[in-house]
Amino acid sequence: MKRYIIFLFIAVLGWTLAQTFRAIPFGADRRGNLDQPDRVAAFYLKESPETLQTANSITAIVVNFRGFDTLGEVTVLFLAATGLASILYRKEEDDETEERITLISSSLVRTGAKILFPLILLLGIYVFIHGHLTPGGGFQGGAIIATGFLLMLITYKRFDTNHNLMVWLESLAGLAFVATGLYGLFTYGSFLQNTHSVGTLNDLISGGLIPLIYIFIGIKVGTELTNILDILLKIKPGKQS
Repeated sequence: MKRYIIFLFIAVLGWTLAQTFRAIPFGADRRGNLDQPDRVAAFYLKESPETLQTANSITAIVVNFRGFDTLGEVTVLFLAATGLASILYRKEEDDETEERITLISSSLVRTGAKILFPLILLLGIYVFIHGHLTPGGGFQGGAIIATGFLLMLITYKRFDTNHNLMVWLESLAGLAFVATGLYGLFTYGSFLQNTHSVGTLNDLISGGLIPLIYIFIGIKVGTELTNILDILLKIKPGKQS
């Protein structure tokens, strides 16, 4: 009976997907133009630079026009990190018996890592601070920052990421993101609604709340990914295959 239920579920899902794809006009021009404000793409392209003073239209869509969806994406990342941490949970008394999965690095590699690490962090910060002006944003900048920490984790066995500090930063960034969204909801009637003071297009201080939101997202994504990498790279002696 179980097999038939699974087969029926897959058949219904396949039929639904097939009908959805049939309804999509593949190859048709769906971009619209600025002379047709009723088209969704035209609305975004027009309102991003004019209303929000944001040069990057993708950023305006992600953290303003559909900011509530972005909250869901951040929540998914948080749940994934929490689930992984719970699966790989270790008691505190076991921490001293753990070591990181990495070979002993040469002096050349260690020196290079020390030089590149602050530069990678600076690049990540630059990417999410300028996300409203250039391609990039909080998710990309956070991933770059986590890459910098990964470099140090695989280079130095004794490199400490200060797990408690990472957890606090992640929590505060998440709370700040939600608080900013609720501020827009209660003040302007829409979650993550932007303020009226959006600045001047192409200035660093522009886009209203958008740069601030991307800073919160960048910190949250960077700390979550760093914690995941640190957990995955630690094993108990004798367990390494």
